[in-house]
Amino acid sequence: MCYVYILQSIRTSRYYIGSTINIENRLEKHNKGYVKSTKNGRPWKLKMSQKYESIMQAKNIEFRLKKLKRRDYIEKMINDGYIKMI
Repeated sequence: MCYVYILQSIRTSRYYIGSTINIENRLEKHNKGYVKSTKNGRPWKLKMSQKYESIMQAKNIEFRLKKLKRRDYIEKMINDGYIKMI
């Protein structure tokens, strides 16, 4: 299984969207500072994740979500408990 996930910085409240095949390992890398784009927002907490059949599908959803760059949309997905693409 592959996942699209949404993290939130405990320090800055900023959101980060990513995709992976191993959520636990990826969250650990974000929190240890191995990911350049999230290094300054540590620590991060997992707000939600959604499963997909392939990494290609997950990467496509991740890309589309990152293009939106809307905090209100991200928060609605978290509150609704699923990623809904328009």
